[in-house]
Amino acid sequence: MRPARRAVLWVALVLSALEPAVPIAPVLAGDASEAAPAGGAPAAPLAQPAEARLLAALRSKIPIDAAAISEDPYLKWGSQSPPRAPPGTVCGVRFGPDQVHYRLATFASAQEARTAGFAVTHYDACGTCSTLQDLAVYLGRPDLTTPVRWCGIRADAAASLRCLESLGFSNACAQTWRYNVQNTRHQCWGVCLWSWISGEAPTRADGRLNTCLQCDEDRSGPIFKAIAGRTRRNSGIHSSIPRPDEEIAPVVHDYVPDLAPK
Repeated sequence: MRPARRAVLWVALVLSALEPAVPIAPVLAGDASEAAPAGGAPAAPLAQPAEARLLAALRSKIPIDAAAISEDPYLKWGSQSPPRAPPGTVCGVRFGPDQVHYRLATFASAQEARTAGFAVTHYDACGTCSTLQDLAVYLGRPDLTTPVRWCGIRADAAASLRCLESLGFSNACAQTWRYNVQNTRHQCWGVCLWSWISGEAPTRADGRLNTCLQCDEDRSGPIFKAIAGRTRRNSGIHSSIPRPDEEIAPVVHDYVPDLAPK
């Protein structure tokens, strides 16, 4: 197999670890440039009116002192897991007087956040993906597999980052995703290749993740969660990967200005 073709296969297969498997034939056929809009990723499904209103409100807000990322966390931490906040920790959001700018802050508990005038936007400490802009991506794109895959096949790191940002992610969150994809490709190539060839479903009959998803969860998940802060599950969002209800945090995103009944 030619090196360039093998590299595309590597990325396409490993990216399938991020969500349930999606056919990768278009990537292998070399028509990615035709399948995806120029310079970006495939468009997301249209949102329902009420949801569209929420997404628009989330995207219109501006964070104050949002988190940044300056280096690959997988190179920094290696096989170690970065420190995680104690159970019960939450990331809170509070809007300024203009109802546009907002501040994010980490609290030891939901009650402590509410006492300080903050609403819980997700559990665990705030991180690079905690902005409301990134929340809008998770809420508005039920399936991130295909668009993230198109971004991942870019050989140039800058192009891959621009593609991830075109999905709506903030710069810091897009960089965190890019580092995550690179690490999973490095750590899980063998098991993800076998998972794809054997046609494994995302989860087994007993509810366990398939070998590829479990590798991503084990090898990339701890650092991603610690750096990104926000995930679907800790934000109260169900993904297309079946998860027990008890793993979904009790978060309701009803704190956004501009959403009062009209």
